Amino acid sequence: MLEEVRACQACADLPLGAKPVLQASATARLLIAGQAPGTRAHDSGIPFSDASGEQLRRWMGIAEADFQDPARVAIIPMGLCYPGRAASGGDAPPRRECAPLWREALLEQLPRIEMTLLVGTYAQDHVLGSGRMTDRVRAFRDYLPEYFPLPHPSWRSRGWMTKNPWFEQEVLPELRRRVQQLAQVRDGSLV
Repeated sequence: MLEEVRACQACADLPLGAKPVLQASATARLLIAGQAPGTRAHDSGIPFSDASGEQLRRWMGIAEADFQDPARVAIIPMGLCYPGRAASGGDAPPRRECAPLWREALLEQLPRIEMTLLVGTYAQDHVLGSGRMTDRVRAFRDYLPEYFPLPHPSWRSRGWMTKNPWFEQEVLPELRRRVQQLAQVRDGSLV
């Protein structure tokens, strides 16, 4: 199925063309649902292969090689291809047709997933319905054990984290604990 998804041309009209970026394996117990790959991920074909990925790995307490191991961590964004730039300057939202086209079929192939990190508003809205990201992240325990809502780990999250110190104090320790349980992490590396 991954070959079929990676050959998808439904978004061929995007500025950089169609190039689905994801990773998955039937053995993964942890799923990361983000919004869409950025330009670096598009170029490399590796999900979260940018500064946002570095920040997310720090939040999770996981080494890069382990994070990129599809046998342990599946990464399926709401939009599988880089959506281009928004008029406001950031990346455009994920294409609406992508998640309905592929998401459920992909998730059916991941029977061992125990927890999904909902990274950013687009992933949270798709899975949980409309709502405020900050409220969801603050109430993360309400969504456990199935979901763990997080802000998007872009450079913009630094200001948000300054305004919301509870995120580092309360949310990140629990995130790391749960990631370690699911992925058997020790000292930032999977065993």
